[in-house]
Amino acid sequence: MAITQPELFRTVQNQDPLEFWSNHGLDYKRVTEFLDFDNNELSKIGGVKKSSVRFDERIPRDLGERLEQIANICALVATYFDGDAQKTALWFRTPNPSLGGYLSPRDMIRFGRFKKLYKFVLDALEENNQGGGGDR
Repeated sequence: MAITQPELFRTVQNQDPLEFWSNHGLDYKRVTEFLDFDNNELSKIGGVKKSSVRFDERIPRDLGERLEQIANICALVATYFDGDAQKTALWFRTPNPSLGGYLSPRDMIRFGRFKKLYKFVLDALEENNQGGGGDR
């Protein structure tokens, strides 16, 4: 089965509605502040020691990669809300019964369920693009 171009590239947002990226790359601190993660949470998210959490060019590779993935999912959600950062942040903090157990998307990231959240968001956006979306 051939993959169409939109399907192939739908996993990465091609805009920066939350302004996480600059000429120097991802602003890790901005992503962290957007979702209100503390160093304890970041050490668990990135699988690193709390003492090694940092936001400069020496950020631990695993933490940096995870924050890039989180920034991408935030951008994907923000496109649904037409780039509205407040609505996007609220969505990440609000418990969502569709995620099971009434967890918030932010909590899913904190509890290591990022991949499930990512798939949920991609599926929801795809459904919305096929005309199944409701009011925002």
